[in-house]
Amino acid sequence: MNNDLAPTYAYKFGEDWVLWYAKSNNYSVVSLHFKALLDAYLESKDIEEFQQTLQLKSVASNLKQIGSALLQYLEHCNTVVSDANERHYDYNPANQKISRHYLISGKYIEVNFDSQLVEQLFHPALAYLEVTHKKHSADTQFDIYLENNDLCLFKNKALIKASYKKDYHFIQGKFIFEIINTIHDKKASDWLATFHGSTITDGINAILLIGNSGKGKSTLSSLLASHGFYILADDVTPLGCDNQNLYYNPSAVSVKSGAFKVLKPYIQNLDDLATISFNTTKGALKYIPFPKPKDNQYPCSAIIMVNYSANSETELEKTDIKTVLEVLISESWLSPNPKHAKQLLDWLQSIALYQLYYSDTASVVDTISHLFKTLDHK
Repeated sequence: MNNDLAPTYAYKFGEDWVLWYAKSNNYSVVSLHFKALLDAYLESKDIEEFQQTLQLKSVASNLKQIGSALLQYLEHCNTVVSDANERHYDYNPANQKISRHYLISGKYIEVNFDSQLVEQLFHPALAYLEVTHKKHSADTQFDIYLENNDLCLFKNKALIKASYKKDYHFIQGKFIFEIINTIHDKKASDWLATFHGSTITDGINAILLIGNSGKGKSTLSSLLASHGFYILADDVTPLGCDNQNLYYNPSAVSVKSGAFKVLKPYIQNLDDLATISFNTTKGALKYIPFPKPKDNQYPCSAIIMVNYSANSETELEKTDIKTVLEVLISESWLSPNPKHAKQLLDWLQSIALYQLYYSDTASVVDTISHLFKTLDHK
């Protein structure tokens, strides 16, 4: 068979296998049965030998359909998805209409916008780090502006990314990623991944909170931060390749209007924080700043998929790799470097995986506190 289509890496996680394909940087979770069929298919010299192998194994099914389905699966996993949003623009200093200056982890950062509309997409997350004095030159300069209805991000006058205005969240994520690179003196090749999730720490270990939008990740991290824990990162959490630690993201925590009532008893100045509304589907937002942890990086010992539901009892239970990866991979950036992919899979095998259901604050804080104590003593 065409072994050029075979997965580059195969890792067993309990009752599942995670396969990684270098050509497409694709991660696929398959069952033990599917993996056995795939191995038999790839080890056969042709379709006739594969069908004979299945007959010897007493596989009672349409043998031709099985072979066809496996080939289709392999071709899909090796398909490279191009960036349809990629745009190219030259730097234009005439778009510097509004300037903001921030001091973040000792780095002086200047960000220029072409309008209040664009400014509102990026400034609120870093507003608490703004400084009024202007240095002669910034350590890093960003320019963000609209050009032909595309939102453009420049770093030190070089285009980093541009995409349709309606896809502004791609630029928001890329901007924060470049801020992270700046304050940690790193570049894209220094990361295994940047996860879409919030990370909390007790000063020893870190726990990555993931979940679909609206499931309560940021609300839970804010509650935990108001009960003695620290937020290492919100929304964008980077994983370093040199030590497999999670790193600090300075962005304030973004919470939706549905969480205001839950958080108000625990965050004294919540009403005083500006309410931002730039997307009708997301509704009103507030950006809550929390104290920075002592260190810039911590080892991660667990990943929790968060599920907030009104009147739900607090329940923390072990879960499988398929459940986690379906959420983790869909909105994260993962390095295409084969060395990094292997490091990421090794890292995942060392991490405890959980699902959390909650609604009661006291109960969920106790549950997470107990989990941290367990992890700290391992």
